[in-house]
Amino acid sequence: VQLQASGGGLVQAGGSLRLSCGASRGTFSRYALGWFRQAPGKEREFVAAISWSSGTTYYSDSLKGRFTISRDNAKSTVYLQMNSLKPEDTAVYYCAAETGGAYLPLYGLAYPATYDFWGQGTLVTVSS
Repeated sequence: VQLQASGGGLVQAGGSLRLSCGASRGTFSRYALGWFRQAPGKEREFVAAISWSSGTTYYSDSLKGRFTISRDNAKSTVYLQMNSLKPEDTAVYYCAAETGGAYLPLYGLAYPATYDFWGQGTLVTVSS
């Protein structure tokens, strides 16, 4: 499975961006998908995830309400809509896929080790 993230860029504080992550090969509809981010000098941080079975979403508490994850199985793409962006949202954003098709608890999707495949990352820079 190859994941290709796109949509990053430079945006002013208060603005919005939508990230996309397309997957090639495999049965996308059975993948649990997640977004993580990593700011310079910091550890990779969970942002949001969406299950494969019911499409249930799960968010970092600190980002809930500003970010929305969604998926389009027909396009094999997962999205991350980011609103009211802040300078502290500046980071490289990574998409990830868990391809085992297992019924995982949502909290398990917050851990990087859960995922089998990762995209290359897309840089989001929020200016003040």
